Amino acid sequence: MSVLDDLHRAREAYERRDWVQAYRMLSDQDESDLSGDDFTALATTAFLLGRRNDTVQALQRAYREYLEQGDVPAAVRAAYRLVATLWQDGEVAIGSGWLARAERQLDEHREDVVERGYLLERATMRHIMRGELGEAVATAPKVTEYGRRFADAELTALGVHTEGRLMIFSGRVADGMRLLDEAMVAVLAGEVSAIFSGVIYCSSIEACQEISDLGRAAEWTHALTTWCDTQPGLVAFTGQCAVHRGQLMRLHGAYQDALVELERAAERYAADGGHPAVGQAHYERAEVLRLLGDHAGAQAAYDRAETYGHPGQPGRALLWLGRQRVVTAVPIVRRLLAERQDPVHRSQVLPAAVEVLVASGDLDDAAALADQLREFGTAFDCSALRATGDHATALIALARGELETALTAARRGADEWAELEAPYEVARCRVLAGRTLRLLGDDESAAGELTVARRAFAELRAGPAVREVAELLGDTSVPAGLSPRELEVLRLVAAGRSNPAIATELVLSEKTVARHLSNIFAKLDVGSRTAAAAFAYEHDLV
Repeated sequence: MSVLDDLHRAREAYERRDWVQAYRMLSDQDESDLSGDDFTALATTAFLLGRRNDTVQALQRAYREYLEQGDVPAAVRAAYRLVATLWQDGEVAIGSGWLARAERQLDEHREDVVERGYLLERATMRHIMRGELGEAVATAPKVTEYGRRFADAELTALGVHTEGRLMIFSGRVADGMRLLDEAMVAVLAGEVSAIFSGVIYCSSIEACQEISDLGRAAEWTHALTTWCDTQPGLVAFTGQCAVHRGQLMRLHGAYQDALVELERAAERYAADGGHPAVGQAHYERAEVLRLLGDHAGAQAAYDRAETYGHPGQPGRALLWLGRQRVVTAVPIVRRLLAERQDPVHRSQVLPAAVEVLVASGDLDDAAALADQLREFGTAFDCSALRATGDHATALIALARGELETALTAARRGADEWAELEAPYEVARCRVLAGRTLRLLGDDESAAGELTVARRAFAELRAGPAVREVAELLGDTSVPAGLSPRELEVLRLVAAGRSNPAIATELVLSEKTVARHLSNIFAKLDVGSRTAAAAFAYEHDLV
């Protein structure tokens, strides 16, 4: 078979998005037989398969081939792809050098070509990386204008999407989301190439998560999953897709599935050559473990998130609150509030701040933050944020003795969370309703609300929440006559802790832990850690 036949088959594989076959066949060709377009295709397949070094090398060859042919705009397009790849991998200085070279070549080229719009897109991203929001807002519309003037659907979609993200961060959330929807139309219509389709998908879902637009996030995550599944061998973007699926699983109470999916996300990031967003996967794992009562596991996951540059707050503050370390949590949330002034990032810390401040008795400050939550919920038109605001309002009103307000807000929040199929959040609102009804003298209705909430928490295996409701119901008895310390040891055994780990967490000697464990086995009439853990789950002790 001739070289031309091989190249023809490689190009056909590329056109039908058989990335594995196209990559293999293009890589097998003698480089002297490949054109600039072939090197560009090789770079695309390498990127999508997680082979970043091959991506950079192929783009550099494409750049040289285009220059040798005198095609400056095509060479600049290859340089643009190099900048995006290098910046994503953290090689900002090298990528910036390529950007400067491409800008100089277009200045010398003098013609007004669409590639100027692509370089403006990178200039916009450079402003964003430097925190120059005003400059980015001024530059982004120029990207869109270039795309429309040259009828370049891909650049237009990138520009519109970037404008939308910047509008959201500027507080114009509804307008920004409309632009994100518009950019997604181009992706769904097949007008955008694979790499930039993945970029727009992941960035759009990330925006939804940031403003708690969980309905839209679910819709786009489903579309991204389908898109990934249609491309066998795809590695790029699958890690982020797994993170978003894990977030939705947590929302819907599928905690064990979420942990598996988030672990898978970390593995996929590793297969993609590593990615700083792996920190988000570990943070999401920490959030699930915190709800399950695995404090040590959550602490370790928050630590891993921070190792990859992802903030461990505000989740870590809620972990401390759950362990009765209110004094530790208060200054943290106040610092976060001082740092996060823009509406999007502030909305992410407000729920935790309200809970911590209510626990510390700072009700006036908490009430002001709850007002902001409700305002953001209305401005963003996000039901999850409105429901969070209702929970915060009920929590504060209950603490102030404003019982009618508390009951109305708790029930409204439960209804809103129910529409989003969020069982944990529904149960939390039911707890507030139950506490309020008891103070209103309606003990029977209160017991009904609390019982339903405890059942929901038990089904989720959310140990800390189960114990809280059990105390409210007056059901604080411990089966088999376990002592408080033995109960602590049993819970850690059920969480999978070894004796040394239990000793460290409870500040005991390993010998003491072994003695407690022996007593637990005797009282429960079991012969293994597995059986003891099963007893703990069966009796809602974890």
